[in-house]
Amino acid sequence: MRHLIEVISMHNYDYREKPEKLLVPEVVNLLVKLHELKGRQELFIEAEPDVLTSMLEIARIQSTKSSNKLEGIWTSDERLEAIVKEKALPRNRSEEEISGYRDVLATIHESYEYIAPTPNNILQLHRDLYSFSSNSTGGTYKNSDNVIAENDKKGKSKARFIPVPAFMTANAMEQLCGTFITAMQDGKYDPLLLIPIFILDFLCIHPFNDGNGRMSRLLTLLLLYRCGYIVGKYISVEMLIEKSKETYYEALKDSSVAWHDSENDYLPFIRYFLGVILKGYNEFEERVEYIRHRGMSKPDRIKSVFDRKVGKITKADIVQLCPDISLTTIENTLNSLYVSGYIEKHGKSRGTYYTKK
Repeated sequence: MRHLIEVISMHNYDYREKPEKLLVPEVVNLLVKLHELKGRQELFIEAEPDVLTSMLEIARIQSTKSSNKLEGIWTSDERLEAIVKEKALPRNRSEEEISGYRDVLATIHESYEYIAPTPNNILQLHRDLYSFSSNSTGGTYKNSDNVIAENDKKGKSKARFIPVPAFMTANAMEQLCGTFITAMQDGKYDPLLLIPIFILDFLCIHPFNDGNGRMSRLLTLLLLYRCGYIVGKYISVEMLIEKSKETYYEALKDSSVAWHDSENDYLPFIRYFLGVILKGYNEFEERVEYIRHRGMSKPDRIKSVFDRKVGKITKADIVQLCPDISLTTIENTLNSLYVSGYIEKHGKSRGTYYTKK
């Protein structure tokens, strides 16, 4: 046991020298692209504030659903939408945790400028994550050692990573937050390089008995917003992660190998992280492009979705691209396009999708 603790306690939170070694050409190219997209971000946001408000509402629902779904926490789409819109109270433990996520997400959206990534603030956000729950561990660090497990091909659970032990967690969080804040203030490295390092370190510490994954995604948004990358308000970063969860978990696994010895390679997770943010910005610009066609009739705008995209298109895809068009108008237009032979319909019920003929 003593040997295990000695091994676990050796990680060095290096935000001064290590980041320089991570500036490989692929990462630099991603950073350059994201800086360009950030520069165009404000112009888009000023262009159509009313429609972007609809996009924000959709993203809040998607973020709450996807981040909780990654942890096996779910409810029906109807209940989830009602809870996010604060039209319903939670009925069970899953809905309690969904309600807590909704509130912390709202806090970050509204007050990110005033929430520095300090241990106390992180504890308070975790407390609010469990504000609807009888779980008494909300807002406190873990009181027992935990293990990050995975199931093998036979379904047997095995340890994938052993986080920092409970008695060392508070000190580890102080080191993590202190060195990160200092590095951000120094301004030597791009924040987009430092943020995924912080998130990976946070997950390797695994400071809470429960809620570590959801907290890591909330902290991701918080840190991005504080640096001016607010695309997560309009495009759900959590949904993009949930859609690519196999790659997400693989990147976490690859970057956590030898973490306790400070010999881990952050590049797999940095590549994944920057790729997700880039995907978010590309989707944001794509949706804004559809918004620019608001001079067209609503049926023509829906028809243009099929002219501009290839492959399968669902009703949900159109809702996301045209958030100001009612569901009834979308359904009626899809039916008209199908009857006229402009599109083909595949599948049934929720599995329905459409393709252009």
